[in-house]
Amino acid sequence: MNSMERRQRILALAREHGAVDVQKLAADLAVSPETVRRDLHRLEQQGLVRRTHGGAYPVETARFETTLDTRTTRLVTEKRRIATAAAQLLGDAESIFVDEGYTPRLIAEALPAERALTVVTASLDTAAILAASPATTVLLLGGRVRGRTRATVDHWAVDMLAGFVIDLAFVGANGISRQHGLTTPDPAVAAVKAQVITVSRRVVFAGVHTKFGSSSFCRFADVADVDTVVTDVGLPASEAHRYSLLGPVVQRV
Repeated sequence: MNSMERRQRILALAREHGAVDVQKLAADLAVSPETVRRDLHRLEQQGLVRRTHGGAYPVETARFETTLDTRTTRLVTEKRRIATAAAQLLGDAESIFVDEGYTPRLIAEALPAERALTVVTASLDTAAILAASPATTVLLLGGRVRGRTRATVDHWAVDMLAGFVIDLAFVGANGISRQHGLTTPDPAVAAVKAQVITVSRRVVFAGVHTKFGSSSFCRFADVADVDTVVTDVGLPASEAHRYSLLGPVVQRV
């Protein structure tokens, strides 16, 4: 196996499992840890992975996106803290949007069940969770269902959103950076998210620290379009401050 074949194998494993470990890769590929680290460094230079202490995880691109099920296995403790903090930003909102994705689904679970709310969502999973609450009116956006995220997209969803004025939107993204704003790999998903930003009075971005500094294929909002950013303490305070200079309040929990 030459170096190119080895890197392709490492990338395939990262995408399959959601992350890779240097020591395990070295044993499986019968090479030294130093060789694996060099391979990961090269893949990071190409924008295909991001390195962590002892390993790496795949960067989402126009051709690759992690599944919803994979997202439920990574940084779960941090995502639950973020979701709890985000739900506390509800304020006096009566109509809210809850985005597709695992962290938004956790936000939906953290919403007060006894409070009368109208919730708009593209996520089949989130709609099913909230429909069990007698006090909650759930509006599920129509459209094509994407299997990877179990959420609706395309012009049906965008057109339906255009008829709403939403008090508060909880949105996610595959990447957020000061240079490129909020991004996602799929143009159809980006169109739905962009329309959400347009029709919402207040926008909260909720996402783990690993999303920061990353950018995917389709930009749907600027950082300045977001009122509040909720993330975990894995994002350095200095970097959080840089994002806050662009407009949003940044909370690290």
